[in-house]
Amino acid sequence: MARTDTIVAAATPPGRGGIGIVRLSGPKTPELAAVILGELPVARLATFAPFLDAQRQPIDAGLALFFPAPHSYTGEHVLELHGHGGPLVSEALIERAVELGARRALPGEFTQRAFLNDKLDLAQAEAIADLIDAGSREALRAAMRSLQGEFSAMVRGLTEAIIDLRSYVEAAIDFPEEEIDFLADRELTERLEALRQHFAAVLDSARHGQLLREGMTVVIAGRPNAGKSSLLNRLAGYEAAIVTALPGTTRDVLREHIAIDGMPLHVLDTAGLREAGDIIEEEGVRRAYAQMQRADRVLFVIDALEDPAAEAFRLERARLPADVPVTLVFNKCDIAVGLPVADTLSGPQQLTVSALTGQGLTQLRAHLKECMGYRSAEAGAVSARRRHLEALARARAHLEDAARQLLERRAGELMAEDLRAAQQALNEITGEFTSEDLLARIFAGFCIGK
Repeated sequence: MARTDTIVAAATPPGRGGIGIVRLSGPKTPELAAVILGELPVARLATFAPFLDAQRQPIDAGLALFFPAPHSYTGEHVLELHGHGGPLVSEALIERAVELGARRALPGEFTQRAFLNDKLDLAQAEAIADLIDAGSREALRAAMRSLQGEFSAMVRGLTEAIIDLRSYVEAAIDFPEEEIDFLADRELTERLEALRQHFAAVLDSARHGQLLREGMTVVIAGRPNAGKSSLLNRLAGYEAAIVTALPGTTRDVLREHIAIDGMPLHVLDTAGLREAGDIIEEEGVRRAYAQMQRADRVLFVIDALEDPAAEAFRLERARLPADVPVTLVFNKCDIAVGLPVADTLSGPQQLTVSALTGQGLTQLRAHLKECMGYRSAEAGAVSARRRHLEALARARAHLEDAARQLLERRAGELMAEDLRAAQQALNEITGEFTSEDLLARIFAGFCIGK
């Protein structure tokens, strides 16, 4: 898909640094390069040159790299100017390019052009943003595997299997005298079952990849002085929250981002749940309930010395979000006696810890990984997003509808239509079938210059 304008942006972060890179892409790039550099550099050869302003005075001097279309990142003519890493230097070069007819790039526009020019598919384009934003080494490796096309290959494998099955069904529809025998064909049932297993494997890998990318959000809740902030500090590994014997010390939501064996964990410490003593604490309690609504799990901390029967949880239970699972964490197990035994049948799961000594923290971390289905940072994980999981789930639902059309109605035409819908849902992942609105939302989340 051709673009008629030329874009420019800094490709390195703002601020001081050893090198600052300004990138241009578009049809006028060779013309702008000749003016700024005095001549067009040899393709794909680093060339030292001054970067000239309108008066032919040097703005800076550095390396210029020219990549002619279509053999470039965007598939268009691309120029990179590698100068000194100062914000004024980069801005002066961008302004010079704008004077000569370029415009400032929108967030993610270079990668968007790479997608539109078939240099990479949409899942690979999103993996670039995931690579930049990776919060752990495991997430970094997963994003790199998706960028190299592993996730796209999984999706294409599913798509091709559905296309084969759809062709098989539609061929029988074209020969109605054979359709009844065809719909009773054992091979068709076996193909459907193989597709189900294929979907399960890809969904499992995608869920693991999404967990590596987005992580788990845990809200630590409970009564004042139960040890919530101490537990946050123990999980974070440093004194992230102020801890005092005074009830109501924590009045706002404190956020810490850590990793458990590669799984990102977003831990939120909240104000103690009680009748507030003043308007500030009242707002803190309100925010605590609001954060619990958005959490993946609530760790409800109980003071095992003062409340071994977990009366605080019983009194608060009706106010907790019904659809967010809760784990009761009995704190101070290093000094309390007669701690409760875990009862996972009639109530929430229960764990015992000591935020003071760290006792039980290994079991708590293992519990959180198990809750999210996180196995380990295994070699096959690929980076995936929520929209990918939603598209895979829709495609699998259409496959199940197709199976019902076969088993319950023997309706070949309806089965073929459900398979077509499944194929279209999968095509949304790689971008073969994608709305302009979706593209705008995806690339708006990229940094400028990428």
